[in-house]
Amino acid sequence: MNRCIALIAALLCATLSVASACTAATADDWVQFAIEPARNSSEVKVTFRDDRRNDSRWSASFPPSQLLGFDLNGFRAVGSRPVRFAIAREAGRLDCAGNGGSSYASGNCRFTPDAGFMQLLRARGIGTPDREQAFGLMAVDVRREVIDAVAAARYPTPTLDQLMALTAVGVSGPYIRDLAKAGYRPDSIQDLVEFRALNITPDFIGGFARIGYSNMDPDDLVQLKALNITPEFVASFERIGYRNLPIDTLVQLKALNITPEFVRSVERTPGEMPSVSALVERKMFGRRK
Repeated sequence: MNRCIALIAALLCATLSVASACTAATADDWVQFAIEPARNSSEVKVTFRDDRRNDSRWSASFPPSQLLGFDLNGFRAVGSRPVRFAIAREAGRLDCAGNGGSSYASGNCRFTPDAGFMQLLRARGIGTPDREQAFGLMAVDVRREVIDAVAAARYPTPTLDQLMALTAVGVSGPYIRDLAKAGYRPDSIQDLVEFRALNITPDFIGGFARIGYSNMDPDDLVQLKALNITPEFVASFERIGYRNLPIDTLVQLKALNITPEFVRSVERTPGEMPSVSALVERKMFGRRK
């Protein structure tokens, strides 16, 4: 079955986030920044831009406390004054300076990769990032805990792009460990990215295990989550006599919006339930069975 729209959208958003980060800057270039208030938030929006690289951009909202040395009161005050701040993450550091006031600031930053983190990547066999990749690792905030958890769960060694994709969709060390404790481990890094993009959690998996759907294929879990098929959806069919339905059948029922209420509306022989194929045909073509 083709991936559902929800999955495609989630992964596309993750890919765009990673690509924007990866092309934003190199270590020996100055990168321009601009700061303005974030909409409907107490945070500030920071945009980093490198006009020499096809106007590449990376934008994110930050609590002011995460911009080390940033003077929020001075930023908001009327007039112009020097502005300095830094963003320090495990993969590297941005040091920025410029001018600002009246809730706007701009200037330049220099990026410095963290030597220890770069050495960790080499030691784990992940590779040596080029300068743009190093910036991308810092921008999406790749952390050692994810690298350690991936190794502990015996996944294949991730590529640099996979590390950024994992982080961009919110995979963390605890998420990987919680899946393992629940007795579940996706087969690949890509499966893990898909799981997190769709928010497939140990609780979600456990809910199906409790009604008899254990050890499901990763693709089955993806289809169930993408279509918002829940244990309660399955139980609602069991209550009217449809038990142990295969995953493909559940997907078909949900995709066609066949509900227990629809089943009850279909004419049938007293005491007998329509077959799933009859329900599908009735839903698609309006025929009576």
